[in-house]
Amino acid sequence: MNNTLQGKPHLFMPKHYSRIIFLIIAFIFVFTVGYFKSTEPEALRDNIIHETTYQERPVLGALQPLPIITAINKDWVMLGEALFNSTLLSADNTISCASCHAVNSGGDDGFPVSVGVGSKTGTRNSPTVLNSSLNFRQFWDGRSLTLNDQAIGPIHNPVEMGSNFQQIIPKLKATPTFAKAFKDLDPNGVTEKNVIKAITTYEESLITHNSPIDKYLLGDETALTIQQKRGLDKFQQFGCITCHQGRNIGGNLFQKIGRIDEAPPSLLKDKGRFNVTNENKDLHVYKVPSLRNVALTAPYFHDGSVGKLEDAVRLMGRMQLGIMLADDDVDDITALLKSFTGKVSTSGESQ
Repeated sequence: MNNTLQGKPHLFMPKHYSRIIFLIIAFIFVFTVGYFKSTEPEALRDNIIHETTYQERPVLGALQPLPIITAINKDWVMLGEALFNSTLLSADNTISCASCHAVNSGGDDGFPVSVGVGSKTGTRNSPTVLNSSLNFRQFWDGRSLTLNDQAIGPIHNPVEMGSNFQQIIPKLKATPTFAKAFKDLDPNGVTEKNVIKAITTYEESLITHNSPIDKYLLGDETALTIQQKRGLDKFQQFGCITCHQGRNIGGNLFQKIGRIDEAPPSLLKDKGRFNVTNENKDLHVYKVPSLRNVALTAPYFHDGSVGKLEDAVRLMGRMQLGIMLADDDVDDITALLKSFTGKVSTSGESQ
């Protein structure tokens, strides 16, 4: 079937040329991420020392497999997991991190927007916590540079946990299991710094390995179906890969929603990163989300307004690429996206 780009025939480049261009694009984005990280103001950097290290597994191309966890402190992971699932972090002891981030089912909560303390609701869809340590920024608008900074946000947010560390620390100290676990790991026991370190160390362990796409990238030609391979070709040829690439298949740059064709009005109610910077260039700009495990994280977009993955693919083709995707194109790309699903190791280590 014919695909059109703003009413004109959509032309494809020879495969060897497209590969070269994609490699150039990937290099530019990697350099950009490195630039952002190297120019972070000292005042925004925290002094929490993490022991987690990753080993990259570079391959030829814009898509990269997830890194392997080469070192992580399992004791901090266990404490962090307990805190992640504890409602003691919320003002009324009803909400935990896991309330909005179900680790075993996509890392989000499956609702358009999440419900916090006092049944209050926010305005943005809960992003997945899986592989979040690989993002170059945190939150939809990228307002946090690190996981450490991000962890504080929901705790203080009045419509999420509505709490603060002055409330949390006494509750944790009064809980014998938590008090002992903190003391065993640090002589200072329960402190704000240690609470954040535990939660973020746990989040650093949430790498979803052994997805079909990673197996394919690492040389297993049988890991993808014939339809998924067609989807991969189209994912690259149509230009999806210009924003969704790298090890997290996204999560490493900002992009304007409605870049080529106007977005639906519902997606334009939120001003996006403009709310952080107050700069017109950031109006309706968001961090490009990772597509890892995207088949498990419906509904989609920052407001959770699109319920089906196929509809999200079709809408992205029009808004971001200016392409009216044919049904078979949508089916092939959706099949590919399902190959991005991996699984978190229960031990916090790579498989």
